[in-house]
Amino acid sequence: MTKDFSQYQNIISQFRGRVANASFEAEFNAATEHLAKTEKFLLKMELKRLATPCTRLIDLRGHVDGDCRPYEHDGSVHFLDAIAIKVFEENLGFYGAYTLAVYEAVNNTENNFRVIYQKEKAQLQLAKSQGETKGLEKNQYPATLYRLGEYHNRREERMNFAVPLLVILDDDTELESTSSDISVHGCKFRLPAVCVLNVGQVVGIRFVGLEQEFQFGFENSFNYEILQVQEENNQLLVSVKRVDAPADDSFIKFLRGFIQGNKRRYKINLDNTINALQARSMEQFVLPKSNELPVFVEENQGQLVPRYVLTSGNNRPCYQYWQDEKHQVTLHCLINKDRIERLQKKRLLENSLLVYSFIHYNQGKSYFYSADEEQLKDDKDFMKRFLGFAAARDSFAITELSFFELDASRAYSPFTLSDSLTKKDEYLNLPPSQEVFGILGKLPYIVVANNITDERLVEDYRLISYEGIDINQLKNFGHKRLSKPYPVDELGINYRNQRQEPRFNYKTPVIIESEGVSWQGVSHDFSVSGLMIELDKPAVLKKGDIVHLSFPKLQKITSTFDLKSLPYETVCINKKKTIINLRVYVEQHQHIGRSFFKLLIEKNRDKLTADEYAMIVPGLSKALRNVYSHSLNISSLVVQTSGSRYKIEAIACSAENNELLSLMRRLSDRQQYYNLYPLLSNLQATNIMNNSLKKMQTGDEPITEILYVAINHDVEMVEKAVMTKLASELKSTDDRKNFIRDALKAGSFYCVQVKLSRADEPDMDYLNPELSYIGSYAIHRGKQIEQEIWSVAGIIQLLDITHEAMIRYNFVPEGVHSSTLL
Repeated sequence: MTKDFSQYQNIISQFRGRVANASFEAEFNAATEHLAKTEKFLLKMELKRLATPCTRLIDLRGHVDGDCRPYEHDGSVHFLDAIAIKVFEENLGFYGAYTLAVYEAVNNTENNFRVIYQKEKAQLQLAKSQGETKGLEKNQYPATLYRLGEYHNRREERMNFAVPLLVILDDDTELESTSSDISVHGCKFRLPAVCVLNVGQVVGIRFVGLEQEFQFGFENSFNYEILQVQEENNQLLVSVKRVDAPADDSFIKFLRGFIQGNKRRYKINLDNTINALQARSMEQFVLPKSNELPVFVEENQGQLVPRYVLTSGNNRPCYQYWQDEKHQVTLHCLINKDRIERLQKKRLLENSLLVYSFIHYNQGKSYFYSADEEQLKDDKDFMKRFLGFAAARDSFAITELSFFELDASRAYSPFTLSDSLTKKDEYLNLPPSQEVFGILGKLPYIVVANNITDERLVEDYRLISYEGIDINQLKNFGHKRLSKPYPVDELGINYRNQRQEPRFNYKTPVIIESEGVSWQGVSHDFSVSGLMIELDKPAVLKKGDIVHLSFPKLQKITSTFDLKSLPYETVCINKKKTIINLRVYVEQHQHIGRSFFKLLIEKNRDKLTADEYAMIVPGLSKALRNVYSHSLNISSLVVQTSGSRYKIEAIACSAENNELLSLMRRLSDRQQYYNLYPLLSNLQATNIMNNSLKKMQTGDEPITEILYVAINHDVEMVEKAVMTKLASELKSTDDRKNFIRDALKAGSFYCVQVKLSRADEPDMDYLNPELSYIGSYAIHRGKQIEQEIWSVAGIIQLLDITHEAMIRYNFVPEGVHSSTLL
């Protein structure tokens, strides 16, 4: 067990760096005469340990709240921030050399995340022990934002290498500098902030620190173009690229060999690869659990109509809502040319568009009615009656639409591995085909639909009276049934493709037996090695159970195969225990079911309908998914396991373009971090989420809660400025209206719909190329990132429905006339 010397810190400070002095023994004995011999001995050994020379390299990137840069000392390059450099040099002055004391001091600065966490933990433990937990409530829940789609490839590897340079300007002025990294055709270096440099300017660079390694000859400086100039800590960080280099340039050949031979010694700059891998892994967890439905719109004979949709388990109910009794897609009722024009106008104000809808069923046919807020705003009396009438129907839905222009250049998401991708992994990163780009060229817009219908919202709308509604006026919002519907293709947001064989849609009766109990059901689809079955009643089964299947109808068409009591293993079962996924269970003999279905598929390939979760056009699904990831306006919290508990320290979205994120950034006491206090401070809400996540399976429906958040701008203390309530805590309509009214008087109000889902496993085949690349140069960093990836347990999507709440409770801007809805 390590001895705690914190009580002797004064003595350690007094004698730091003096162990080798001739007077050390006498002075030390005088200063410690009051201590026991054992304590004196251990303290002397600690002072000698601290004075021991150290050769460890220090890399604080990602471990401190600050920007790290290369720092060279005695031929070694460390990566330190400004505070760490100050501590390094200060302790170096005491000890006269780089010792273990210097190493430990630099790794224990106040802005080190580990130190910050330990202090917070100690404070909470102290408060708990003194019964004063309320006085020291946690008011900071720091989280990092990961921007999806931000994957910047580098054509060449950069090596962290500090070498003296001379930068030569147009007027022959020479500036001394040091490189921070170097590649074959470029480098980065620092200059004082007083220097005036412009992007596009060409400067000469002389690599004076390499003159012993390379014989420069007559030409000892080379032309470089300035690509980027950033100001950091009163210094300019300048990125440059070589220009006017001949094809057989000897210096380029030298650099290529020099970097290849030394990159493990000086380390490759992995920042862009690490950032890309972290964002890419977040994308894998977030997109398949998306609750919003991306609809890709094309122009068809002068009409803007839906053409493709990306579906997941969470957003499929929204997609299925817009289907008629024949399962034909009716998204044109939700998204049409007029509505897109209104979305374009509202986009200038960064607003979404709310659409209220219901379905009228008559003689087995479905008739869709919808009206958006812009269509209803000019007639408030009819608006009230329409909402009351619609909410009285079980099919009532509230859909929030957002609008984006499609950028086809986003369809390709390259790995950040320069030219080091192996041949066997090239298929993972192929660019879209010309056929795919041809399809994207016909898709000008993306409209994202969020079905925000919730029973707690619908209850409020059902309080609105619709007595005296004008039926003729209501008919104006009905949509005509098309004799020939517009074609809409469904594509899956899937990364981890668990289907190893083609799957075909087919319904046939099935009998399942397990331990003397039997259930009847119908198959939905099948492959050679498995099938999915829907049961007439719930089954007492769990994942891993071995069951026996009989196919009575299929048995009638074959005498060659015995299709009774065939063993299958339960792979997945839904929460209601009615839908089961099974795969063949082979014991000691060939499985009869596999042989039968293989023959059935071979002989009936032209008659069977393939259940394709990807389009006929290869790569289209992936291209649309990449485009959508850049337009993901909704923010998601990533829930990770930490021992036996959960932690939320990551936010994923395409950009910080909503008020809620901006608010959480302002509430943070650390730069580049977001404070999740408005979302996590309500213990009742977090307990519901934690308990639900422990019981959830990946295929379960998301758990939905609604948070009401009030922000008082006149109060600086976070815990007093922010108040968060669950919808269930505000019992009545009046309670909710009063909460909103008080919040608006004091500052701001937000209404947030949160949806919790259990995360799927990541597709490591897709992540391994970049992960292996990082691990080959920084094994500890690679292992840390891999642990973070596998620790993801859930996704909480945040939808800001403040706009809908303000309309529902009739809180409108001053000067706008409005009759009361509620």
